[in-house]
Amino acid sequence: MLQRLPIATLADAGSVSISEWRWAILSLGICAILLTIGVIATGVFLFRKKNTDRTLLYFGVFVILYAVRMFMRDQPLLSVFVIPPAVAGHIERVITFTIALPTLFLFLEIVEARWRRIILWALGVQLAYTSFAILFDFLGMARREVNIVNSLLVLASWILLTVFLFLLRPPGRLPRDLRVVAVGLGVLALFVLHANLTGLHLIRGRDLEPAGFLFFVCTLGYLVAHRIFAKEESLFAIQKELEIAEQIQASILPRDVPCRAGIEIAARYLPMSAVAGDFYDFLTFERNHFGILIADVTGHGVPAALIASMLKVAFASQAVHAQDPARVLTGLNQALCGKFEDHFVTAAYLYADLDAKIIRYAGAGHPPVLYSNHSNGPARGIEQNGLFLGMFPEAAYSYLEMPWHPGDRYVLYTDGLPESKNATGEEFGLTRCLKVLDSLPRLPATAFADQLLSEISRWTAEGSVRLQEDDMTLIVVDCKE
Repeated sequence: MLQRLPIATLADAGSVSISEWRWAILSLGICAILLTIGVIATGVFLFRKKNTDRTLLYFGVFVILYAVRMFMRDQPLLSVFVIPPAVAGHIERVITFTIALPTLFLFLEIVEARWRRIILWALGVQLAYTSFAILFDFLGMARREVNIVNSLLVLASWILLTVFLFLLRPPGRLPRDLRVVAVGLGVLALFVLHANLTGLHLIRGRDLEPAGFLFFVCTLGYLVAHRIFAKEESLFAIQKELEIAEQIQASILPRDVPCRAGIEIAARYLPMSAVAGDFYDFLTFERNHFGILIADVTGHGVPAALIASMLKVAFASQAVHAQDPARVLTGLNQALCGKFEDHFVTAAYLYADLDAKIIRYAGAGHPPVLYSNHSNGPARGIEQNGLFLGMFPEAAYSYLEMPWHPGDRYVLYTDGLPESKNATGEEFGLTRCLKVLDSLPRLPATAFADQLLSEISRWTAEGSVRLQEDDMTLIVVDCKE
């Protein structure tokens, strides 16, 4: 089918019979149909946004190459368009040497993943052959040997197609798209057999292989379209699930911050993707005391979000000893240990008793809390860390107790803030966070939270279009009169 190379000497346009012109017009019609199919397939691929499936591209290139080669073999059409025989011959042979490449790339997209290595080896062999074959053709060397190798490689390619699509499959009925392709292959095989028999002058008739190929292309197009639509439906279902997960995660985050006389709290939550691993929550009581938890689950996406939802339940159960940050973190660690293997959680817990005017703080592998009071010197980080949560059942935690003074500001955050990078890869860092904290002592908590995030956003945008690389959560606690 794909291995015939010689082109006969072109006849003068006037010497072509009416019968030959009829076949030429039929051939031109088939060429036009194939070109239309190929161009549409390639165009759809190029104009689809965020398209990672190259099946349409390889299919379109394969069909276009076949149509052009078919045109270059039609003597009456070449005489009409005044294409020199030598030029047509070179174009035909170059296409013959290269047409297997998009075919193998197409196989690579539709076969099962475990067989792709074999297709990659076949691609390497075909690419090496194509390079030498084109070189030998232009040099006029070893054409007979090149033709024989081409015939063998074409035969091997079609054997690979048959084996991987139909034979190396789990027992059971073939999917509908493969059954359609099987019919197309059967019809094409009959036309190829007819073409070879007429070429050997065993039967009379014309070469009808292009008509069989057109039928096969239609069935192959059905396979490609079916696979693409199936992937689109799968991606749509995943997108819907992500939207639901996003809604669920939004529901587990607190709707409001605690409102008490003598204290102001601002919270900001900026996930990197639809669902995130950052989490924060509050324990509030009728008396003037409350607890704040901020946590960061390693990783991103749905797995991290599921662990964050586990934190919601585990944290609520710690209300009975909310005044003891060490016991809160110990309880969270025990609740999470053994529930997952590939993730862990860093967390920080801050407890405020407005009547006793004390602040207690404890951390579990979390970045230090930032503290400032413009009357008590420059801002600094306060760290009281134990092991991160979820990995070590016997981990022990302790807390710091600090007096609460009017003008105190505590900043809890996840590592996405200081680790934000600019175009050169330099992190924003804790030092810059402390500078911002020192420079805006009288700004209200909500305004300060927005200003700090704005500074980080400007830093990451300098000289680049770098996207947010991690989830960011920020909680600012201001002590008032």
